[in-house]
Amino acid sequence: MGEPSPFLDHKAAALALLLSDAKLTRKAGSFLGQCVVDATPLTSAQLGWLSTLLERAELPAMLEEAGHG
Repeated sequence: MGEPSPFLDHKAAALALLLSDAKLTRKAGSFLGQCVVDATPLTSAQLGWLSTLLERAELPAMLEEAGHG
C-alpha cells in the first residue's frame, strides 16, 4: 500500500487529530477545535503548528504541503 492521502483542508486535518490517539495539550485541543468550526483561513504560523501536530501524530500532511519538503 502507498502513503495515506493528504488532507484536503485544515478542518479535516484538525478533526482527524482530535479523533486520533495523539496526546494533545489543552492548548492544542482548543486550537484544533477552533480549526474545525471556523472557516477563516489559517495564518502561516497556524499552518505550521497544524503540520507539526500532524507529523507528531504520524498522520498525513495537508495537501498543499504534501508536495513540499
